[in-house]
Amino acid sequence: MNSEPTSLAGWTQRLHEEEMPIFSNTACQTRSVLADNRKGATDLASVIMQDPSLTAKLLKMSNSSYYNPSNQKMVTVSRSIVILGSTVISEITLACSFFEAILSPKNKNKANEEIASAIHAAVQAKSLAILCNDSSPEEVFIAALLHNLGDIAFWCFSGKQGELILALMQAGKTKKEAERDVLGFHLSSLSIELCRSFQLSGLIKESINNISNDRTNLVTLSHAISQASKQGWESESMNQCLTELAKVSALPIKVLKETLQKNTTTAVKIAQQFGAHEASNFIKKNVHQKESTLENLENAEQPILTIDTKQLQFQILQDISNLLCDKIDLNLLFETVVEGIHRSIGMDRSCFMLATPSKDKLNEKFSFGWNKKGMDQKISFILSSNPLNLFYYASQSNQALWAIPTKHKAYYTPHIINTLGNIECFLLPLYTENKFIGIIYADRAISHTALTQDDFNTAKHFSQQATLGLNLYRINK
Repeated sequence: MNSEPTSLAGWTQRLHEEEMPIFSNTACQTRSVLADNRKGATDLASVIMQDPSLTAKLLKMSNSSYYNPSNQKMVTVSRSIVILGSTVISEITLACSFFEAILSPKNKNKANEEIASAIHAAVQAKSLAILCNDSSPEEVFIAALLHNLGDIAFWCFSGKQGELILALMQAGKTKKEAERDVLGFHLSSLSIELCRSFQLSGLIKESINNISNDRTNLVTLSHAISQASKQGWESESMNQCLTELAKVSALPIKVLKETLQKNTTTAVKIAQQFGAHEASNFIKKNVHQKESTLENLENAEQPILTIDTKQLQFQILQDISNLLCDKIDLNLLFETVVEGIHRSIGMDRSCFMLATPSKDKLNEKFSFGWNKKGMDQKISFILSSNPLNLFYYASQSNQALWAIPTKHKAYYTPHIINTLGNIECFLLPLYTENKFIGIIYADRAISHTALTQDDFNTAKHFSQQATLGLNLYRINK
């Protein structure tokens, strides 16, 4: 790594561009989807599924009792969005991508302490929001989690400068004095700059910029509770927090204290689910309950076991069957089918392209796994017979096509090769009443893992479910 930055601007640039680019990208894109009235659940799913690791973590969190108390099994991003809602999924995604960016073997003691405080405060904040009948407790959770973004990021990636700050604090200087002496700025200023750089908005931005209102006050109070718990549940600082909380919730202090202690236990589990195991140990020190509860905590909420591909195929096909039993939502059906192909047989890039009414062009409806410059960049192909290209050939066959460059060389036009690469792929045309609707496309252009007959059979089976749904939709229309 290069030498550490020596200014606020330098640290902001380093963290944004080199250390936390995954978080930066996801933060911007998820917020962009929610802010755009023209975009919906499909666009959100597309953002999430660009990253297989993030997809797996999101599904794990979606199936946790914290987010899914009704215990409805969710194996696809599409279903998670339907059950939990776009806003909740967006907030979980933001949290997961944040931890994806910061959790690494480089984490030090102070970094894990900061992460622990953030998670503890976030869980307390969501609980307080529910007590106060807030309209979006999940938003309060994320605002509290990212409130001290600058502190967390700095301690995760600092070196010598961090050591100097700790040494000054041990020598008796306050946190702010030590930061100013070593860095020339306070880490709260780094939080503000990172918030701007990552284009975070709404309650997160208000909270980080210390704008006072009822909701940001919940975030501030949650962090005060997290810090006070380190002093003890009978400490003066905790009594002050409880008194303040009693004013805003109108609940007895005894009930509130019990609630906060339960929240601390929950925070340990949440930290473990995010993969912040070292941080969970810091929170655990603040859990003052019976030993039996602590013993149970060690075994509580184990990570969901990895699902093998056959089991995943079966479960997604069950989801599709359920979609066919209700009033059919074609967008959700196609999205679930393509997600089933993409994830259950391990494709790198997948998309569904809808034919124009004139049947002379295919336009992307949604895609997974494509490396695009922006969300508005869409895949499209002319359905041309002169020259005859791969997509026109597939659209005319009414059969699934396993395209192989050496076998179908004549159909790999320069435009196809420039856009997709000279690679083998699956093209699955969808028809209803002999009318061409569109094509499901899938490949392994990134990993270059060979496609197999079993993969092709599975992809065809999923596409047949889409065709069945199309026919049922027309019958019931």
